[in-house]
Amino acid sequence: MDTSKLSGFASISLEEMNGVSLLKRVDTKFLTSSSELSKLLPFLYSDYQILEIDGNRLMNYSTLYFDTKDLHCYKEHHKGKAKRQKIRIRRYVESDICFLEIKEKQNTGMTNKVRCSIDNFETKLSTESKKFIRRVTKKDLELEPALHNYFQRFTLVNTQRSERVTIDTGLEYKKDSTTKKFKNVVVIEVKQEKQNTRTPIYSTLKSNRIRTVSFSKYCMGVSNIFSSVKSNKFKEMNLKINQLNN
Repeated sequence: MDTSKLSGFASISLEEMNGVSLLKRVDTKFLTSSSELSKLLPFLYSDYQILEIDGNRLMNYSTLYFDTKDLHCYKEHHKGKAKRQKIRIRRYVESDICFLEIKEKQNTGMTNKVRCSIDNFETKLSTESKKFIRRVTKKDLELEPALHNYFQRFTLVNTQRSERVTIDTGLEYKKDSTTKKFKNVVVIEVKQEKQNTRTPIYSTLKSNRIRTVSFSKYCMGVSNIFSSVKSNKFKEMNLKINQLNN
């Protein structure tokens, strides 16, 4: 994408943004291409600020997802279970902080994220991390590293209401020696306390015919990296991603 387009936003600090952390929220996702994104951004300049840390507006994220050997978390999503969880360690590179995070999609449509700070990636979960996961998930899962995910993100904060927009580019997945890249795919995620489709981001996306999608970074990665896994539920989404990536 054309990163010069980010200069049109006024900045907001991490401390200022923490008031809009929205760990319990409604998430709505959209997919588009890098070239389309560059056209959209100027329409948002007057209504959103951009997160800036030490002069950086485009941040690097590194994620390690955990799952059981038979991919229990992936299969729960593939089966369409309304209440499901994703377990990951995420490193926010520019902030130099790392969290063990559990995202739970509830049957009400809300997403609840619970996290605890850890020193660094754990390819073998510590005793403390295992206890945290058991307490939050209320499950005793035998977890192991499943998939690495890397991307770049910038975050917009609505100046008038409690709403954040994260925009992810340069998606890359890795499992052992296998790598899959979606360099031209952009994931837009609108995060709100309650869904409100009358905000500027919704209006801009609608006027450009960019519609909501059901999208999971983890599930898309697994369905593209693991050759033996069942992935028919994600066939249509994978076709869309590959079209955008070309």
